[in-house]
Amino acid sequence: MIPGVLLAGGLARRMGGGDKPMRQILGRTILERVIARLAPQCDGLILNANGNPARFAAFGLPVIPDQVADFPGPLAGILAGLDWAATNRPDVQWILSAAADCPFLPRDLVARLCEALVKENAQLAVAASDGQSHPVIGLWSVAMRDELRHALIVEDVRKIDRWTARYALATVTWPSTPLDPFFNANTAEDIAEAERLAALDGG
Repeated sequence: MIPGVLLAGGLARRMGGGDKPMRQILGRTILERVIARLAPQCDGLILNANGNPARFAAFGLPVIPDQVADFPGPLAGILAGLDWAATNRPDVQWILSAAADCPFLPRDLVARLCEALVKENAQLAVAASDGQSHPVIGLWSVAMRDELRHALIVEDVRKIDRWTARYALATVTWPSTPLDPFFNANTAEDIAEAERLAALDGG
């Protein structure tokens, strides 16, 4: 019973603007690849994106904007997802967040994060690989949404690490070979690398 929120609220400045998840890798958009990875693992998906939601209409997902002004970053998208869950899915206690520009997300992402959350009696769980934490990809408690709102609006907290440091955090590490499952496409050069990795990953 864990919905997924795909974070596509970034401005893609390093690609010259536009929506990074709409860039194509071997004929499929990054967003298509993310949905294919997460749909079997999640109890429904929503897309966090700002601007005109019609540009994502073909994917058939609810599109929710940030409720905090001035593009404060992924924490605002996570808060939007938590608020959506509280309103639309009162049966849900947790949501998964994931960057919508990570085309190779693990197929056991939700299972392993949930396992670590229980095993370590943690309040939050995030992913890691190659010695690096990926806090934008994690499990978040709907019950924490007001604390997150206060941190964002009153305390001006922007970095996810600064917020997660307040809680008992489980970090789950995935191998980075033959490819890092949390590779994300930030630049035009990354798209070329993603096509090489997609071939390793079966296309």
